[in-house]
Amino acid sequence: MRSNYKRIGDHIRQVNVRNVDLKATNLLGINIDKFFMPSVANVVGTDMSTYKIVKNGQFACNRMHVGRDYRLPVALSRSTEDFLVSPAYDVFEIKDTKTLSPEYLMMWFSRKEFDRNAWFYTDADVRGGLDWEAFCDMTLPIPSPDKQHEIVKEYNTILQRIDLNNQLIQKLEETAQAIYKQWFVDFEFPNENGEPYKSAGGEMVESELGEIPMGWEVNSFTKTFKLMGGGTPSTEIDSYWNGEIPFFTAKDVTECYYSFDTERNITKSGLKNCSSRLYPENTTFVVARGATVGSVALSGKQMAMNQSCYAILGKDGSAFFAHQSTLNLMKSLTSQATGATFGALVTKNFDEQIIIEPPIEIVMHYEKIVGNVYKSMLDHLKLNLLLMKTKNLLLSKLATVTD
Repeated sequence: MRSNYKRIGDHIRQVNVRNVDLKATNLLGINIDKFFMPSVANVVGTDMSTYKIVKNGQFACNRMHVGRDYRLPVALSRSTEDFLVSPAYDVFEIKDTKTLSPEYLMMWFSRKEFDRNAWFYTDADVRGGLDWEAFCDMTLPIPSPDKQHEIVKEYNTILQRIDLNNQLIQKLEETAQAIYKQWFVDFEFPNENGEPYKSAGGEMVESELGEIPMGWEVNSFTKTFKLMGGGTPSTEIDSYWNGEIPFFTAKDVTECYYSFDTERNITKSGLKNCSSRLYPENTTFVVARGATVGSVALSGKQMAMNQSCYAILGKDGSAFFAHQSTLNLMKSLTSQATGATFGALVTKNFDEQIIIEPPIEIVMHYEKIVGNVYKSMLDHLKLNLLLMKTKNLLLSKLATVTD
């Protein structure tokens, strides 16, 4: 063990405060990304007095499934209010925060290398539990308090920048949605004088979808947009995989509009030997099967796609009109489905949907305006990816930190 590496167990102690007076009511779990989140457990009729209380600055972890999940779900409470966690969780705190900072320890727990080490210590059970003593026997470098403060400050600066970018991306998404609604739902697109069409007395005509502007049409979704499929190269041929071409699957759907990095990549040879094609940046992908059926993503770069998804392309490169129209369609389809979910989406689902199709010149005008919003969105996402790499590099370097 290096001289500044110390045993975790020498710096923490378990806390076992139960909710005996039932004052705490907020029940949280821990996700694999090491954050507390609202629990999905059904606690109707459960004796909540047995649940453990977590206070600000304390940790909770779930050691039961480390071998199965390859991660130790552990999180630090930054909440000013007490909350509950499962009785099966361990709650612990640092003995002397002047020697070891909780934020610094949480950084150590966030390292991929820490999770790999935790997996190594798991038992032979099917789920791969991590024994408490084994957890305590793991070590970490503990530099001086000043050095810990410096490292934590640098780390938090990166996290704050990522959070700010995420807020900006969210605002940009809301702006894109608002412009689409203004133009193609409220029909307040600018007329030849730059005035809102409908409010300025633009002529409207009746259609099967109600009143629409003169010159607009009503068509099926698949007549307005091109619906295309994908395919997967043989997984038994190594030369088809780990190439430079991002390969989009349902696993690559993100919380924001864009999908940029994919879980798997294929080679040019892999692309030639499957039924997919290379789709351009800003292609709309829709998940057609699986747990996330109906989810929509936008490609942040050129990508191929597997057969469990559809690619949707707009006329004359109208990528953003296609994307917003698809988002609207998925809301309509899921609201019609039993339980608000589909087992699968097939071509017929898209064929049967009737939508409004504006003249191409209006669509292209829209593309030019909203394109700047999407570009800014993608730029902020790319910046976040660089910040994430910087964050991971900083976490990796903790192993070599000295005073």
